Amino acid sequence: MEQLTQNLKDGKMQLLEVPFPALSSGQVLVRNHFSLISAGTEGKTVKDARLSYIGKARARKEEVKKVIDAAKTFGVMNTYKMVMNKLDAPTPLGYSTSGEIIAVATDVKDLKVGDLVACGGNSANHSEVIAVPVNLCVKIDKNVEMAHAAFTTLGAIALQGIRQADLRLGENCVVIGLGLVGQLTVQMLKASGVKTIGIDVDARMVKLAESNGIDLALTRSREDLENIISDFTDGYGTDAVIITAGTDSLDPVDLAGTLSRKKGKVVIVGAVPTGFKRANYFKKELDLKMSCSYGPGRYDSEYEELGIDYPYGYVRWTENRNMQAFVDLIKDKKIKILKICLLTPLALMMLLKLMTLL
Repeated sequence: MEQLTQNLKDGKMQLLEVPFPALSSGQVLVRNHFSLISAGTEGKTVKDARLSYIGKARARKEEVKKVIDAAKTFGVMNTYKMVMNKLDAPTPLGYSTSGEIIAVATDVKDLKVGDLVACGGNSANHSEVIAVPVNLCVKIDKNVEMAHAAFTTLGAIALQGIRQADLRLGENCVVIGLGLVGQLTVQMLKASGVKTIGIDVDARMVKLAESNGIDLALTRSREDLENIISDFTDGYGTDAVIITAGTDSLDPVDLAGTLSRKKGKVVIVGAVPTGFKRANYFKKELDLKMSCSYGPGRYDSEYEELGIDYPYGYVRWTENRNMQAFVDLIKDKKIKILKICLLTPLALMMLLKLMTLL
């Protein structure tokens, strides 16, 4: 079968013929129909891979620290060989797909061959067939478009940010960054009865949010931005700010502190630095929260790989349940995926139709 890969050493991308994935305990095999390419996460991976070694080191400081620690343990030459081997190995891309189950492990009870599913996580690659753990795939209703279901992982990321904001009906929220995750966030906030304000540096993203029914959308460059939002919130400031932007600038976090009401909440979903100005956060006693990807269970190997679920009564919204909730929103026509697809000509996202590979 064929799979899209990238060489981390030189950034070269290619479609390779790779072995059919093995079906392990707690997994299902899925023949992909659609796979979503995320401009943010995957775009950064592709960009970093094409940098020089020094550029790679600057872009991935955490990995550099791990290399230094490994060198102390295994020696410089052994560590060098390990790093070079990893850079030379083809790396699969992708983490959000939709397709049909073609095989099920014997210990999987709630899924069967023929089920249509949306998949997420590191195994949901741009590949003809993938092996996915049960907690990283959810059933798709027959009335949901398969292409739309391929957005499920990013939808779950946006939904977890909203859950962290803990907003109530009738409250208001500012979304800073109106890219793909931001647009999904706006639509889900509107579906839940929250008055929504969007901010972006790109006027095209502002117009797209307006076409999706946002209450107020503004470009970051507007000099009267703070006054407009103050008037919109009756002078109190916003109940919550969700940052879905991806930038090296401190502006989103500092702006969030300015726009928030006293005792408000700021939730970081996107990749932004947090070395913000203390004044507003201190004086207003703001809550600053991080949102961990799809939700509880993410990066927990026992949950993701072994399929050990968290008790429903104690963890209402796991990453799997967030994924299912997003698929249900699509089924109920609360999310307008076709409107978001207008981002495609702006090179912010694209759908890879893998049926052509079959």
